[in-house]
Formats: sequence, structure tokens, C-alpha cells
Amino acid sequence: MMKKKGMEKVNWPVTVLLILGLITVAFPLYMTIVIALKQPSEMGTGIGSILSLPKSFSLSNFAEAMRVTDFWRSLGNSILITLLTVVISIVIHSLIGYAIGRNKDHSKFYKFSYLYIVSGMFVPFAILMMPLVKQTAQLGIANWVGVIILYVVFYMPMNVLLYSGYLKNIPMALEEAAYVDGATTWTTYWKIIFPLMKPMHATVAVLTALGTWNDVMTPLVIMSGSGMTTLPLAQMTFQTQFGTNYNLAFASYLLALLPILIFYLICQKQILNGVVNGAVK
Repeated sequence: MMKKKGMEKVNWPVTVLLILGLITVAFPLYMTIVIALKQPSEMGTGIGSILSLPKSFSLSNFAEAMRVTDFWRSLGNSILITLLTVVISIVIHSLIGYAIGRNKDHSKFYKFSYLYIVSGMFVPFAILMMPLVKQTAQLGIANWVGVIILYVVFYMPMNVLLYSGYLKNIPMALEEAAYVDGATTWTTYWKIIFPLMKPMHATVAVLTALGTWNDVMTPLVIMSGSGMTTLPLAQMTFQTQFGTNYNLAFASYLLALLPILIFYLICQKQILNGVVNGAVK
């Protein structure tokens, strides 16, 4: 008997994995939303009381979380640090990735530079933390400027790896044609190569922004005496030696999630284009 047109066999192993993945993502998000909408009196000790829907939906936790964390000021600080880190990283790391990607195959210096920079991914922050705290204090950059500089350095290994690898999708013929027309290396990069790496710019922007936006340790140890707080630092006020106010904390986490989620949705199309189509169509 012939199968009906349009009917396909269901790949059950993949389907089951997708369902499990959906549950893994949806369940913590459900708990976060439910707890953020509940009042502390509704938080019992049993799992049933935690997972149950709130008796009445109220946004009072969100308003209180915004007041306690000085939300708009902390949000502005996080946006400032994240935005500057992303912009500087894209400019500097793409330049380094371009120089290394085009020369590492026939130059020992660039190959060594590539391996040296990429090896930075294997150095844990805990080893560098105390020396960096002392150095930034001595240089007078134990503030948001120092944090941005450190972020640009920390994300350099991964971003250079991505940029140098992505250059393989861009043929040398484009640069050779530009050189024949009289363009310099600098002009060729900014007019031809940089725009063609737009999908990778979006990928680097999202990865860098996610890491910067959610980081607690670097601002905590570097900006501890500057009086400036980011959203993750402000959210630490919900944790005390006597316990954690989960209702306010989860409401604050949801508020902090929205900006970076919007940013990801904006860049999503470029990321997909970079993965599926490449830079040259």
C-alpha cells in the first residue's frame, strides 16, 4: 500500500529529544514567572505550593524589585557597559581576526599569535582575579572603564577564533580585485570585508553581550568601591544571611531578561543567515 502524499515517517528519537529539551527550558521559566507573580505568603514548603498558580495575579513584586534595585540606574549602567563592550569588541576583534586569518597559513608569527590569543580561553578568571584587582586600582581604572577593558580582553580569544574561521567563507578574489582597482588594505577591509562579516558580527555581539550582561564577578571585584552597580550586582541585595526573597528576586530576573532577549531577537536573523548561507551569496 502506497503512503499518502505529504505523509512522512516521524523520527521519534529526535522528537523525544526535542520534547525533553522544551521541557528543560520551559519548566524553569514557568517556575520563575509563577514565583515572581506570587506573594511571600503563598510560598509554602511543599513542591505543590511552589508550582501552583498564584491565587491572584499582581505586578507588585516587579514594582518593589525595581525600587529595591534602583532598576533604571542599574539598567543604564548595564546597558552602557554591555553596549560599549560589544562595539569595541566587534571593531578590535574583527581587525585582529582579519589580520590573523589572512596570514596565519603562511606566517609563523601570525600562527603563533593566533595560538597565543586562543590559548587565553583556557585561563580561568579565578587565577587572574586578584592581580587584576590590584592592577586596575593602581592604574586608576577600578571602575566601569576598567571593566569594559577587561571584558574586551576576556572575549578576545573566542571572538578572534570565530572571525578568523569565518574569513574562510570570503574568497581572496574579492580583495585581489579591490587591490587591482587601487584600494589599500585598510579600504578593502572597511569597504568589503567588514560588511561581508555582518552575520559573524551579530553572532559575536550576542555571545559577548550575553556574557557581559550576566556577569557578576568582574564588576563585583573591580567596581566594588566605585558606587556603580549593574543589574546582576543590584540583584544580590535579595540574598542575605537570613535567606533569599525569591519572589522579588525572580521578578527582578525577569526584568533583567527582557533587554537581552530583545537584543537576541533583533540579531537572530543575521545569525541564521551566517550559519545557513554564509557571507557570499
